[in-house]
Amino acid sequence: MRIALFLIATLISVAASSKSLPEVMDGDIIVQTSRSSQSLAIEKATHSRYSHMGVIFKRDGKPYVLEASATVRFTPLNEWIAHGKDGAYVVKRLRTELTQAQIDKLRKAARPLEGRSYDLTFEWSDARIYCDVEIGKLQRLADFDLSDPAVRAKMKERYGSDVPMDEAVISPGAMCDSPLLQVVAKARLTNR
Repeated sequence: MRIALFLIATLISVAASSKSLPEVMDGDIIVQTSRSSQSLAIEKATHSRYSHMGVIFKRDGKPYVLEASATVRFTPLNEWIAHGKDGAYVVKRLRTELTQAQIDKLRKAARPLEGRSYDLTFEWSDARIYCDVEIGKLQRLADFDLSDPAVRAKMKERYGSDVPMDEAVISPGAMCDSPLLQVVAKARLTNR
């Protein structure tokens, strides 16, 4: 009986630790495959499995993700991970460590964004982060693969018949692929 209870306690402990959160720092970027209605279109257009991202900040010692969904908001990291497909994610960090002054500047820049409406058209405007370090390659809408029916439907929904093909945008995949970043944590991402 004691052996059985010990085994059960051990299994519960292992299960609990497997759901532990990754070690993160302020300013880390986290990406996932979203289950939102626009995720499929983003994946098809960018040829990337990453369709949603955010920046991690600690609040009262707990990790949150600053994300743009319906509005820009801070979501507890565990909830953010749970919203993604299969609970999979990748956390990336700048290869050059951020100074406290840069982190403070990043926090200050994030504050006025909270509560703003989500930019459904992905316009590029003063969206530099990491204290003037550009992460990821800007592209034009015309650079993406817009041939898939899911992509065309989402473009029509967002822009109507006047799609700004020269609009500068950046995708979660482009940011994630930046050589300025390194992987610091990931969970259950598989190649498709």
